[in-house]
Amino acid sequence: MTPWREQARRLANELSDEGILRSPEWRDAIETVPRHVFVPRFHTQRPDGRWSETGTGSPEWLDQVYRNQPLITTLASTPRGNQVTVSSSTKPGLMIRMLEALRIEDTHRVLEIGTGTGYNAGLLAHRLGDDQVCSVDIAADLVAAARTRLHELDLHPTLTVAHGGSGLPDEAPFDRIIATCSVSAIPSSWVEQVRDGGLILADLKRTVHAGNLVLLTRHGDRLEGRFLPRWAGFMAMRESDEAPPDLSVDVTVEVGDRSTTGLPPHPWDSLIPWLLAHSRLPSRLTFGYRGTGAHRWAVFTANDGSWCAVAVNSSGGRREIRQYGDVRIWDEFEKAHEQWQNLDEPGWDRFGLTVAADGSHRIWLDDPGGTRSWPLAPTRQ
Repeated sequence: MTPWREQARRLANELSDEGILRSPEWRDAIETVPRHVFVPRFHTQRPDGRWSETGTGSPEWLDQVYRNQPLITTLASTPRGNQVTVSSSTKPGLMIRMLEALRIEDTHRVLEIGTGTGYNAGLLAHRLGDDQVCSVDIAADLVAAARTRLHELDLHPTLTVAHGGSGLPDEAPFDRIIATCSVSAIPSSWVEQVRDGGLILADLKRTVHAGNLVLLTRHGDRLEGRFLPRWAGFMAMRESDEAPPDLSVDVTVEVGDRSTTGLPPHPWDSLIPWLLAHSRLPSRLTFGYRGTGAHRWAVFTANDGSWCAVAVNSSGGRREIRQYGDVRIWDEFEKAHEQWQNLDEPGWDRFGLTVAADGSHRIWLDDPGGTRSWPLAPTRQ
């Protein structure tokens, strides 16, 4: 066996031992489709914030590629000169967990939203055949590179440069749709392009970390299903192939209304109430930091200009809060956190999502027809 095959088999054994990899079909795909072909180089962020590159000439490259870890493959510069991640090779364990959850059968046609490196499209094409796999990505250069790598392996799924929110109507209907990017709402095009009874597995994120993977079944003109029990996250779906916008936050903390909180400065430390708070938050939030050292703030800004700033450092177990505008962002998080605690802190496995025919989204606890539900406020993609 060549070294990469030994590494791939070791990775498959690790995923199997963890209970992630269960089916022989996906084990065969992991052992046969070489991940290193799709990741000739990757980037690692150093403690000082700068990035270093590891490529084929590095002695640790192959070992790193066949570890169960995500790898940043593409960086871009914002207008202000900051480097941000644009594309990555998903952690293999997460990819297999999603593929297993979709319960894919030999006859299924699958649409992938987010081609990226092409590795997941390669796993799907190996498992199902070229004619049954389609993948779209908004980045033309990523699609071209993925197509070249797949063709080297004699794999020829349909790859298309397109906005992921539009899906691929000319190839519909699909039995399964899998999204390897996050969306703040499930696009109506996906509902239309999956067959009745088909499944959509997507990462619903209202804003940074506010959501999780949800497995939805189409029932006529609506989608319904449960969140997966383990949290995971993907990069947000991009709106264009241009340089990403700079999401740095510029607010005047001193003008905000003052209060204190006993909660941590990062709401995603309590993921479920952070999502539930968005039943009353009307817009997607942007996040960033302001200040340094003892005066460092975590800042959340809404589309209407409302914002909240939370002191990263605490004093006596309390942190300072500043809020400004009509939307009291931190107040809503506090209310949702208290409600979640009063419900005995249920986990992801007890929550589900319904997407109605009009596109409205409603989170529910235990039973889609029960009394505990949270209609999510409309939000822009």
